[in-house]
Order: sequence, then structure tokens, then C-alpha cells
Amino acid sequence: MIRKGIKGLLVPIAILLSSGTTGAAAHDEPAGSTHPGPVYATVTDKSGKLSLQTFGRPDGKDMVFRISGSVYANIEGNSLDPAMRHGQKLFNIEGYNIRRLYRVPDTNQLYQLSREIVFYTDPADPRRVLREWKNPIDGKTYPVVPINNDMVNFGPFTITSSYAGPPLQQLHDETVWTSDIGVRANFATTLGERFGLVGGVYAAQEMFDFSVDGREVVARTGSGVPTGAMKTKISWARTSPWAPFMCLAETDVRGQLTYHARSWSLGSYGQIEPWLRAEVEANHPLYKAAPSAPGPSENSWTSFHTKQLGRGATTWAGWCAANGRA
Repeated sequence: MIRKGIKGLLVPIAILLSSGTTGAAAHDEPAGSTHPGPVYATVTDKSGKLSLQTFGRPDGKDMVFRISGSVYANIEGNSLDPAMRHGQKLFNIEGYNIRRLYRVPDTNQLYQLSREIVFYTDPADPRRVLREWKNPIDGKTYPVVPINNDMVNFGPFTITSSYAGPPLQQLHDETVWTSDIGVRANFATTLGERFGLVGGVYAAQEMFDFSVDGREVVARTGSGVPTGAMKTKISWARTSPWAPFMCLAETDVRGQLTYHARSWSLGSYGQIEPWLRAEVEANHPLYKAAPSAPGPSENSWTSFHTKQLGRGATTWAGWCAANGRA
């Protein structure tokens, strides 16, 4: 679900963390330990504790942000009607981000390590994963490529007793905070592929709202290292260019996509609904667990470039020409 900021559906929360240099390791952990708990335990600020618990479980185990929502056509002047009208629901989206906190051994630096898999599903049936989609502009049918980012990692960022999270607001019985981010990436420069984007530049807007019930705030911000995943709800909206598999060039077809989704925390992969786990286990088993160590990150476009275009062995236009079925 989540940029999808540029590195992923839920990445904008990473920007809430401050960066820093390597500090001293917690003295009570064995050498080489990657457990985040002793580092987390040094944080005293309530907002800092809450924001860190959206990055991962302080006990170091995997957690999940389940993502569910819809994708709409956002078309200036309704200029593509009747083939595609402004506000038309094109897809549902169903999936998750699986993540964990990882400590750089013998330091007080943390990474968020995650993978995310989000399926485009039938607009009338959220549980029916789409395998193909008919482009109403050119009349051709294309394979649907899910959001499958391996990996989506952030860090290292330094955690000390002075670490503070984002500003908090109290709304009725919930504590909330936000992250609104404009995203820009020049794929023409970094990948040598323009994807039909204006100037080869990906430009999107990501907007997140996080909320935690007051009782959960009290339970999760005391002393010590909490176990399990904090019960968190997220509202996510994104306006971004047409997805790569749609084979709609932004330069030629005016319009964008608007994503509107909800996300909620789960304690483990096993808590995901059976129908969704069955799809993952049959076709994307890598996404059953978070990464075990830091590595290069992907987003929907770099993932498409790697997996569908063979890292530039073919072009986006060439892939569309080869895969479009009349």
C-alpha cells in the first residue's frame, strides 16, 4: 500500500527519524547483537517511542502493516471520457509491508528493514487478484504487475536518550501524527529509463495519518522494551503517475492515479488473512518475512526496471509493445 512513496507504500514515516553518527552500544548486549531493544530502551520521549514502534517491534521480531484500499483515475478536465472518466475506480489494492527493526552490531544505530507486496485486485471484488488489465485508451490487455519491493530499508539512524519523534495531536481518545511528503525521482538520470514520464521524472504526493488509541499509548510508552506490535492505524493517500504496467505514457495521456487506503498493524505474518497468505505463498514466498540484513532498496519503478525490464535489457516502451495483447 505503502511513497507508495518513492521507496515504498509506507516509507514516508522513515523521514520522521533523524540521522546521526555511530554511538556507543548498549553495554548489556553481547558483542555482535542486532537486537534493537536495548537501544529503544534509552528513548524517553513519548513521541519518539511511538514513532519507533511504527518502524518495527522493539523486541526485534517481524511485524506487518496490512494495506487495503482503492485506486482512482484523476483526470484533468475529464478529458479521457468516455474511455476513462475522472474519479473512476480502476482497482482495489490489498497487501502488506512486513518489517523489523535491526540494530547495527555494537552501536546505537537502527535500520528499518522491510519488504512489501501489494496486489491490484478487481474493483468489484477486493479478494480477486488481477492477472491482466485492459487499457481503455489503446484497447490492449497487459499483465498486471503487483507492487513487489524487495527491499525497502532505511537507516542507519542514531538513537539516543534525546531522540524525539514528530509532533503529536490529541483527537478525542486517539493520539495522532502526520507525514505529508512530495516525492521526486529522476529515473531518466538514475536508470536511463523515462517510463513515459514528463522529463523522465517521477513526481508524487504522499500523505499519511497515524493514530494510536489512548490506552495503547499508555501501555506502550512506559519503561522497558514492549513486546509485540503496537496497535496502530494509518490512513494513506497518494497521487502519482500511471503505474508502469498500465502502459500509459504521462507525456501523452493526461492524468494520474489517486490511491486511498487504510493500514493497520499486525503482530506477525501469520495474522494475515488466509486468502492473502495463499496468494503470497503460491507466487511470492519471499514476502513471508522481513529482510535479515540491510541492502539496496526498491520502489515500484525500480522494481519494474529490475524484474520486468531486466535492468535495462529492454525498455519500458519495448515491454509494453511485447506484452500488449489486442
